[in-house]
Amino acid sequence: MRLTTKGRYAVTAMLDLAIHSNAGPISLADISRRQGISLSYLEQLFAKLRRNELVTSVRGPGGGYLLSRISENIFVAQIVDAVNESIDATGCGGTGDCQDGEKCLTHHLWCDLSDQIHSFLSGISLASLVARRDVQDVVARQEGREEKVETIPLSSIV
Repeated sequence: MRLTTKGRYAVTAMLDLAIHSNAGPISLADISRRQGISLSYLEQLFAKLRRNELVTSVRGPGGGYLLSRISENIFVAQIVDAVNESIDATGCGGTGDCQDGEKCLTHHLWCDLSDQIHSFLSGISLASLVARRDVQDVVARQEGREEKVETIPLSSIV
């Protein structure tokens, strides 16, 4: 069982948005640069996130995306669901077509696991992730990398 790239990238992008929410609207280009996610892929994900009312868009200069509500009220499972990802530990994709159109011996076990994973992710808010020390360490590293790029003296480039 694994979460696919679509779900992982959506959660990563939403977490980035939550971390930088005090800065006003955040451009997808900024998220792309910080997280190493393709801009075109982010555009597809954010269209789904907007349709599911997890983000709002702001047009014009200085535009970008904002969380549609406080980060305490946005949960990882909602993000994964919004991008049409399913948490499915079964080998049949949840259809019950494990063995020639029938359920296998362990089908219900894997369905129960999928339900437990979804329930677990339903209890994790963006705010709780932002507050984690390990997340803050990564943010500090990413911001340090940006500062190094921005403070290169022009004389060293020429």
